[in-house]
Amino acid sequence: MGMVGGGPGAFIGPVHRTAAELDGAFTLVAGAFSSDASRSVQAAEMYGIAPDRSYDSFEAMMRAEAARDDGIDMVVIATPNHLHLPIARAALTAGIAVMSDKPATATLPEAQELAQVVRRAGCPYALTFTYTGYPLIREARALVRAGVCGNLRKILVDYPQGWLAQPIELDGTNKQASWRCDPMRSGPGGCVADIGVHAFNLAEFVGGRQVTRLLSDLGTLVPGRRVDDDAAVLLRFEDGVRGVLTASQVAIGELNGLSLRVYGDQGSLTWQQENPNILWIHRADGRSEILRSGEARLGLDARAATRLPGGHPEGYFEALGNLYRDFAVLLRSNQASPLLPGIEEGLRGMAFIDAAVAHNGNGWIDLNV
Repeated sequence: MGMVGGGPGAFIGPVHRTAAELDGAFTLVAGAFSSDASRSVQAAEMYGIAPDRSYDSFEAMMRAEAARDDGIDMVVIATPNHLHLPIARAALTAGIAVMSDKPATATLPEAQELAQVVRRAGCPYALTFTYTGYPLIREARALVRAGVCGNLRKILVDYPQGWLAQPIELDGTNKQASWRCDPMRSGPGGCVADIGVHAFNLAEFVGGRQVTRLLSDLGTLVPGRRVDDDAAVLLRFEDGVRGVLTASQVAIGELNGLSLRVYGDQGSLTWQQENPNILWIHRADGRSEILRSGEARLGLDARAATRLPGGHPEGYFEALGNLYRDFAVLLRSNQASPLLPGIEEGLRGMAFIDAAVAHNGNGWIDLNV
């Protein structure tokens, strides 16, 4: 694989590299790691990349790698959102598969354009909605489909963080804050695009239903910030299922507190990302049950996503690694896993962001992709 982004100071690039290589499915051999040539060279040395496969630009990398007999099979996009479309377009046009960090693009029109590029190119494209890779999230999805909760009534998903509680993007020292709070690079959505879209995707993934309508209340609580940093969205799913999505990046004391609750007329499920190896099942008759990752009684999808025996905690790297393993199967067999997020999930995520921002505070609207 090759990588665009992930240079010095980046958070997600090294995470992608570790997760992708976890099962031996991919090896990082090329990259355009930074728009600053010296920083790109520095990153190449850090990653152990041969000097002739460290590139000044993603355009140069796609041209050179497509012409090599041993060129890259896929590229990881680990850049700010505004670069997702041009990088993906260059790769797919060169016949190189794409694994992109979320969201798919910076805007919905860009995502619609990208969908056309993906369909024309016929190359695999996937998105790293990482939380769909957790074994017990895949178990929760299977349990909902098996009717353990009965007829669904409500889905609640909450994603609080606290790292942007102060205007740290203004002092220029935090690279992540700087671009995520810049609408020219992040797109018009702030918190709702950065973590709200994860919550949206997770609700649809586990619930097995698409959101059809929403009502958004986005706020910017830190004075001077140019994008939202707090979000509350009411959801309506197919079949009349109700939903509530909350996300915040100004909740002091919170780290990465993503949680999901699914309620039906026969039971409910509860899962928390900071304690990901436990899934609670609550029954209508008052019984409660704990499922743990690694248990033999878990379903096929959850067992396939588990690497270690029970009691040996697995986490974020392994969840992301599961998406890379699914992607490797797709590249080798041309058989896409229904568990692997692709361009359709990317379109839906961008439609959610677009609707939440454009119609903020304006009542209920239909969610149109």
